[in-house]
Amino acid sequence: MGFLRLYGRVLWLLGADRPMAWGLGVAALALAGLQFLEPVLFGRVVDLLSRSERMTAEALWSEAASLLLLWAIVGMASIGANVAVGLFADRMAHRNRLKVMHNYFQHVLSLPLSFHGDTQSGRLMKVMLVGTDNLFGLWLGFFREHIITFVSLIVLLPLTMVMNWRLGLLLVVLVVVFAVVATLVIRRTQEAQAKVEAFHSRLAGNAQDALSNVVVVQSFTRLSSEARMFGDIIRQVLDHQFPVLNWWAIVSVLTRAASTVCVIAIFVYGTVLHVRGQATVGEIVSFMGFATLLIGRMEGAVGFVSHMVFVQPRIDELFGVLDARSSVAEAPDAKDIGRATGDVAFEGVGFAYPGGPPILRDVSFNAAPGTTIALVGQTGAGKSTAMALLQRLWDPVDGRITLDGHDLRELTLESLRANIGVVFQESMLFSRTIRENLLIGRPEATQEEIEAACRQAEAHDFITRQPQGYETIVGERGSNLSGGQRQRLAIARALIKNPPVLILDEATSALDAATEARVQKALTALMAGRTTFIIAHRLSTVREADEILVFEGGQVVERGPFADLVALDGRFAELVRTQLAGGATAAAH
Repeated sequence: MGFLRLYGRVLWLLGADRPMAWGLGVAALALAGLQFLEPVLFGRVVDLLSRSERMTAEALWSEAASLLLLWAIVGMASIGANVAVGLFADRMAHRNRLKVMHNYFQHVLSLPLSFHGDTQSGRLMKVMLVGTDNLFGLWLGFFREHIITFVSLIVLLPLTMVMNWRLGLLLVVLVVVFAVVATLVIRRTQEAQAKVEAFHSRLAGNAQDALSNVVVVQSFTRLSSEARMFGDIIRQVLDHQFPVLNWWAIVSVLTRAASTVCVIAIFVYGTVLHVRGQATVGEIVSFMGFATLLIGRMEGAVGFVSHMVFVQPRIDELFGVLDARSSVAEAPDAKDIGRATGDVAFEGVGFAYPGGPPILRDVSFNAAPGTTIALVGQTGAGKSTAMALLQRLWDPVDGRITLDGHDLRELTLESLRANIGVVFQESMLFSRTIRENLLIGRPEATQEEIEAACRQAEAHDFITRQPQGYETIVGERGSNLSGGQRQRLAIARALIKNPPVLILDEATSALDAATEARVQKALTALMAGRTTFIIAHRLSTVREADEILVFEGGQVVERGPFADLVALDGRFAELVRTQLAGGATAAAH
């Protein structure tokens, strides 16, 4: 069955705790044996009392005392084993739940943008929290209860057959009935429960989507529509969940009925065997104890199977994310080049998203250390994609990109990205303090270095005016700051990182004219001695670039300094005229 394979993988996740898991397994074996002894001892006491009239008082008390002492020892040992199993199983389950959560978080952050583009962050959070909670429950349940159930079935049933095979057969029939009923219901409910869990994931994704765009929801009066959409998914959850619950309710009734019938059958059949001289009263009492013990265990097993059916889709989702592999996997022998000089080269680079049309075709250029390269062209021409390849967010399908002569695929991702600073078109800030956001790229920077970078980025003054200065929380995605303030923090963050290669993706697009002029001076100072790539739509910002690459249809169609390209009167000159005409029209209005 699929859930048994899944259960095996859940247990294998214990990793370094597997020796402890084996120890808990041995303790569970001892517990099962001790539980088996209790009905046997009870039966022996009953047999002793049934023949007490034929024994002397001294012999009776001697044998009774021995049985009761043994029973007391068994009981105390059982209590001690239960305490040990409970204590160590709890600690192991808690520790491994947090370990898996940490590994999941680290793994998801390392996955490429293609994965995150297709998967809502709300769903990823739900998968992590719900999946690890269910792992915790399975680990705890296994070592506290389920392993004892398995041992009881594997060890105790054969022992009952040795004691009295006729009565033992009734217990075997009980186990078979439980197994058949559970198997039939699992087959009827597994697929339905998987659909239920898919709807739960949609709930989490839609909720996160609406909450992260609450401004749009309120501005476009989407409150009722979003709530109605959420309610529709809830109704679909219930429509698929109720049939599953009905089936497992039937299982509960059937198993209880089978248990009752089995106990009555043991009593009736045991009486017949006793009359024939084939079973003692003590054996009948022992088997009544075995039946009660096994019934409890089997009901626990059915409950476990029911629980597994409900949680399997959730754990499948967790493993599905953990099994996702990066499209930019690091080579086993990848090297750390330390601080690069900044010599970048694109050699016949081509790229297309999986199953999509070509985005870049035969792109080749060199950027010597300290030079500034501008990438211009219409939206969708391939500029941002080329810079994404430089950061190795994707790998080229043709050609290669090198840094200081090393193919990017030969470098560790951390080494590569430590050498590149980026100021994004949309500033991306964490819901943390201003200081924490500034230290993202270089945590060891001093306060003096932070303030110097912020002054260069024209950010220090507005930061000091905040309620807690550098300790002010900026809100989710920097929502407590204006667009210009967010962008200046992003520039300061790149200044603090101090990388040899810079990517400025419309770095001053959110600033007013006066602030842009001041920040442009800071950027000019920052760019000195560094290889800089400027992605620009406003062509006035690339006048000083050493070389301008004009992208069109994924290819570089023109290249050269600003004045040379204008004099060429080609595609770039046309873009310049279009912008000048647009600016003149705006000024007239």
